[in-house]
Amino acid sequence: MTFSAQTTPTPSVAGRVRRGRRTKKLVRSLRPGEIALIDHDDLDRVSAEDLITVKAVAVLNCRASRSEEYPNMGPLLLVEAGITLIDLPDDQLFELCRDGDALELREGEVWRDGEMLAAGTLQKPQLVRADNAQRRLEIGGALEAFARNTVEHMVEEQDLLSGRIELPRFETDFRDRPALIVVRGVDHQADLQALRPYIRDTRPVLVGVDGGANAIIEEGFKPDMIVGDMDSASEATLRSGAELVVHAYPDGRAPGRELLDSLLLEHKVVPAPGTSQDVAMLIAGEKGASLIVSVGSQFNLVEFLDKNRRGMSSTFLTRLRLGEKIVDAKGVSRLYRPSPGISPAVIVLAAGLVAFVIVVLVTPALREVVDLFWLKLRVLLGGSL
Repeated sequence: MTFSAQTTPTPSVAGRVRRGRRTKKLVRSLRPGEIALIDHDDLDRVSAEDLITVKAVAVLNCRASRSEEYPNMGPLLLVEAGITLIDLPDDQLFELCRDGDALELREGEVWRDGEMLAAGTLQKPQLVRADNAQRRLEIGGALEAFARNTVEHMVEEQDLLSGRIELPRFETDFRDRPALIVVRGVDHQADLQALRPYIRDTRPVLVGVDGGANAIIEEGFKPDMIVGDMDSASEATLRSGAELVVHAYPDGRAPGRELLDSLLLEHKVVPAPGTSQDVAMLIAGEKGASLIVSVGSQFNLVEFLDKNRRGMSSTFLTRLRLGEKIVDAKGVSRLYRPSPGISPAVIVLAAGLVAFVIVVLVTPALREVVDLFWLKLRVLLGGSL
């Protein structure tokens, strides 16, 4: 007797769709249980973590979620979190549906009111895991491209390495103070929470890079400076009183300037190559910070590759420029031993006082001494007690 292998069909998923070509903007409006329609090539880990945090029920991607060059972690994180991921062949679904439309996903098909709108490829967990493992074995090509790109940046962006970038005068004082730079990246929220004792004790300059400034405020702190395109920071964050620095690119583009002008918020513009996190680190370094603690930034080669963009080479070079002055948040949280603060002393004092009162109450001789002391104290104070 022969048995044919059968594949268990994936249960259908239903929910209302919300569209967004930029994932980091979409997650700010995505509600739990909704289907995210995105246009994100080689889905990175940070974007996947954001989609998981907002509890998307499914993700429809109009690009290839899995990279053919390196083991990007985004698809793997989504499917392991139980989120349905479908890669669509094109972006026509952006035109065929509107925000709030009720969709049903059957395997790789997208249905609305009994009509199939699109058919794509369902990213099944076992296939994504196998593909990710294979990409790790074939990572040499991606490493070669990254190394070549880095060398090109060393030639093209010599100002980044030599420190010849002109910086304006800032109100924020970095001189001989530690700086903590928060980027919306891998584990940035968890790292920021782990650093709460460090922030309490050392009071570093808090710098948020775009959406990283939101995380600083969510943890109950106030950013001293916000650097970037200002496309991820909320309006409330931008109005928090932090000094605003717009990153302008070598070709003259300064995406955040128009937004801040429309909000009537004062700001400074810094033209520089690289990414906004590079600019934030260079500002801290050039303005005399004694130590730069990086939260959420890429700190190993796989994370650099996972971002899959040309700018990561400049970030790598920026780290070389700053040298031993920059450390990762995880290293600080593991090595830093917070001071005990005043709470333990108060607890010990209170416990001692309670013990003394109990001893007095149970010892008649001591009660007489206390009564005599109280009487003399009243006489000295003129009987006002």
